[in-house]
Amino acid sequence: MDSDFGIARELSDLQKLRSQYQPELPPCLQGTTVRVEFGDGTTAADSSGAHTICRSFPHTYGQPLAHFIRATAKVPDAQIITDHPAIRVGVVFCGRQSPGGHNVIWGLHNALKIHNPNSSLLGFLGGSEGLFAQKTLEITDDILATYKNQGGYDLLGRTKDQIRTTEQVNAALNACRDLKLDGLVIVGGVTSNTDAAQLAETFAEAKCPTKVVGIPVTLNGDLKNQFVETNVGFDTICKVNSQLISNVCTDALSAEKVILGEEVAASKLTLFDLTKQICDAVQARAEQDKYHGVILLPEGLIESIPEVYALLQEIHGLLRQGVSVDAISTQLSPWAYALFEFLPPLIRKQLLLHPESDDSAQLSQIETEKLLAHLVEAEMNKRLKEGTYKGKKFNAICHFFGYQARGSLPSKFDCDYAYVLGHICYHILAAGLNGYMATVTNLKNPLNKWRCGAAPITAMMTVKRYGRGPGALPIGKPAVHPATVDLKGKAYELLRQNVSKFLMDDVYRNPGPLQFDGIGADAKAVTLCVEDQDYMGRIKALQEYLDKVRMIVKPGCSQDVLKAALSAMTAVTDILSTMTSPSNGGNTPY
Repeated sequence: MDSDFGIARELSDLQKLRSQYQPELPPCLQGTTVRVEFGDGTTAADSSGAHTICRSFPHTYGQPLAHFIRATAKVPDAQIITDHPAIRVGVVFCGRQSPGGHNVIWGLHNALKIHNPNSSLLGFLGGSEGLFAQKTLEITDDILATYKNQGGYDLLGRTKDQIRTTEQVNAALNACRDLKLDGLVIVGGVTSNTDAAQLAETFAEAKCPTKVVGIPVTLNGDLKNQFVETNVGFDTICKVNSQLISNVCTDALSAEKVILGEEVAASKLTLFDLTKQICDAVQARAEQDKYHGVILLPEGLIESIPEVYALLQEIHGLLRQGVSVDAISTQLSPWAYALFEFLPPLIRKQLLLHPESDDSAQLSQIETEKLLAHLVEAEMNKRLKEGTYKGKKFNAICHFFGYQARGSLPSKFDCDYAYVLGHICYHILAAGLNGYMATVTNLKNPLNKWRCGAAPITAMMTVKRYGRGPGALPIGKPAVHPATVDLKGKAYELLRQNVSKFLMDDVYRNPGPLQFDGIGADAKAVTLCVEDQDYMGRIKALQEYLDKVRMIVKPGCSQDVLKAALSAMTAVTDILSTMTSPSNGGNTPY
C-alpha cells in the first residue's frame, strides 16, 4: 500500500537510541564547497570486452575518475564548486533490502539541504514500479526521523525488477523529464547498477538533463571491484550471521567446515565429490569421538556444481521456450533426465522454479542444505552397513540463514558508510557527472582517512556471461562484473591456512549480538581488513609519480636524465604491455 510508505515508525528503546546517532563525515565532504579532482579517463576492467562496452556506451564510456578532496589539499587543477543552485533529485530502492539503505537517503537529503535549503529529494514509492508510475514522496526531516540508522526499506519500499526493457527505460526517462529531476539515484546491487549505467547512457543520448548515480547497496557483497571495496549492508550481514552460526556451533559443541562455491567450481567437484568430502569429514571426526559438527554452505553452491548447473540451464531454456513445468522432465536430455530423477522430489520441484531476471536460479528457494543432508545420510548409512564406518548413525539438522539479517538494525560501520555515500551522491551531481557510482576506499582505516570519490560504472563492466556457473559463454552484453571469492586473495589464504584446524578441532568463538558502542562496535569484516585494496589511492599515487616525471624531464634537461627516464619507461611499458595483452588474459577483473 502506497499509503504505508514514509509513515512514522513505532520504535523500541534501542531503535530510538540508534535514531539519535549522528554519523560523521570525512574531511573531504565537510563544508559547503565541493572540491573535485579529475583523474585520467578510465578503461574497462577486462580489456577483451572494452570494444563491446565502448560501442554499447558511447556517451558514458571512458569518463575520468573523480576524487573529492579536503579544503587543505593543494591541488592546482582541482575544480572548486561554490555555487549550488536548488536541484531536484529522485531516489529509488532497487533489489532486495540491505541494512543501511535508509542512511543513503538521509545522507543525500542532508547534503542537499546543507548546500541549498531549497533543493528537494523525491523518493519513488515501491521501487522501480513507482519510478515508472511516477509515484513519489518528498523526503523531509520529519519523515526521516524514525528511519535514521534503521533497517529495512519500508521508508519507500522496493522491487526486485530490473529497469531493462525499452518500455521500462522510456518510462524512467519520461518520469525524470516530467518531474524535472536534475538527478536520479539508484540504490542497489550488481544488476541495479548495470541498469543505472544503461539509464545514464540512454539519458545522455536523449539529451535528458537528469544525471544518474549508482550506490553500492547489497547484502550479497558481490558488487566488489577495484573501485568498490565493500557494499552497504555486508558488514551487518556478516555480524548478524556470525552470531547465528556461532549459536548453532555452541549448541552443537562444534567447529565448522566451510564449503565455498568458488572452490567447487574451480575444482569441478560433482555432487558425488561433495557428498564424499562431507562424509569423510564426518567419519574422521567420529574416529575421534566427535559426533557433532557444523557445515556452512553458500546460497549459490548449487549453481557451482557442474552437472547441476548444466541441468538448470536446460530447465531454464525450456521454461523460456514456454514448456510447462509438468512437461519439463520429458524434454530433458538423457543425462539431465537421469540426474533430475536421481534428486529428491522436493529438490526437483524447486529446480523447476522460473529463474530470476538475471537468468540465475532462485537460490534462496532451493534447499541445497537438505539435498546434501539427504545424500550424506544415504552414504553414511551405506558405509555403516558395509562396515567401513563404525560410528553412530548420522543425523542432520538443517538451518537456512537467508532472511534473518536482511531487516537487521545496521551496524555502526554500515550506518557511517551509507550516510557518507549519500553525501557523495550530492557531490557527484554538483560536479555534473552522469553514469557514476559513489565510492569510498581505504575503508579499513578510521573514517577520517576514508577516500571519497566516484567512478564511471562502465569502468566496472565486463561483457556479461550467460548465467553465473562454470562453463558460461560470452553473449556480448556488458554488465557490472559480479565478484566471487578470490581464490588467490588474502582472505581465502587465511581460511586455507586454518582449514585442517577448523575441520578436526573444536575451534569457535561467539561474537555475541551486534554491538553499537564499546567493544566490538568498530570491528570490521575480515575480508575488508586483510586485503590491501586502496585502488583509488594507488591511482592517485601513480598520477603523482607521473607528474613528478613530467616536472623533472622537461625540454632542456640533461641527456643523462632523459636517457634514464626513457630506459625506465621502456621497461615499465614492456612489462605492462605483456600483462595486459589478450594472449596473457588481459586485465583480470577484480
